[in-house]
Amino acid sequence: MKIAYHMPSMDSIYAYRTIYWGFRHAFENMGHTFSTFTSDDNLEKFLATNKPDIFITSSHHYYQKFLDLAILKKYRERGMVLLTKVDFWDSPLSRINEAKSMKDDVATIKLIKDGLLGDAFFHVVEQEDKRMAGFKEGTGYDYYTIPLAADKTVMKYDYSEKFASDVAYIGTYLPAKKNFFKEQVFPIGRKYNLKLYGQDWTSLDRTLGMIQRAGQYFNIPILRSIQKPKLLLGDEAKIYSSAKISINVHEDYQKQFGGDCNERTFKVPLCGGFEITDDVACIRKYFEADKEIVIAKDKKEWFEKIDYYLANPKEKEAIVKAGQKKVMSSHTYHNRADQIIEICRKIRKESTK
Repeated sequence: MKIAYHMPSMDSIYAYRTIYWGFRHAFENMGHTFSTFTSDDNLEKFLATNKPDIFITSSHHYYQKFLDLAILKKYRERGMVLLTKVDFWDSPLSRINEAKSMKDDVATIKLIKDGLLGDAFFHVVEQEDKRMAGFKEGTGYDYYTIPLAADKTVMKYDYSEKFASDVAYIGTYLPAKKNFFKEQVFPIGRKYNLKLYGQDWTSLDRTLGMIQRAGQYFNIPILRSIQKPKLLLGDEAKIYSSAKISINVHEDYQKQFGGDCNERTFKVPLCGGFEITDDVACIRKYFEADKEIVIAKDKKEWFEKIDYYLANPKEKEAIVKAGQKKVMSSHTYHNRADQIIEICRKIRKESTK
């Protein structure tokens, strides 16, 4: 099949970058044709040239800036399926770059109701998540759950002495995680060899990150690429493979609502790494706790489990193997690509009845 993926800025240094490459690597590795629609492309020319069977986009206002729904409709009438990732119906987020609650976005709701913004809709969150309660009643459509995943073409065991540590963490420094870092991450470094990697760990990087996001939104070349990723895609695998423990930290709203987890949840086990994660409900749906992944329910357990598994490395072996097996079978981007193709085949079948 021919897959088109909407990625407005290829200069993104945040999570959208690895999600994009995860899907791209998966679809291409499975033998599909993959093309990328960016802010530099003319939509009509792009569609005429690539003739996609599936066009994957988002309802986020940043993505809508680059879409001409009338042109998309013309190609949908010819058989192309428009698959759209939607925003939270009732969002707990208030960051400037995040979408407001969809329930308050009258224009976007109308586009969905009028059948213009997609043939099918998806989100990473589970169906029972309260942040999506009201979506079907408000739009007339169900949404599919397509969780994040790990890229098995990149996330492979790759030990490197350069990245060896007792405890490692890869992620963006977010103000919402400030207290958790202060209370449950930084103290680890007083006792063990702790290594932190990722974006926005200095005030300068955070300022440049804001400038870069503005440059991407307004498509200003000199600003949209002002920063480069701190790590190569393959470096993540080396870090997870080389750390005795890789910790996973979620935002408070994820722990509160429990319906979605980050890519790290799946990446660490796939590399043959050992993961200790904070407690998000859906992780218990994806993994068997303490057999395929280690979950710390509270601050006390967090430090106890780090101490225990560093002192008892053999206790990690069975968990590492089981977690890797689970991700490989159920939580790679190949799995998610299969799900997308199945959804779109269903849509096509229904449209021809």
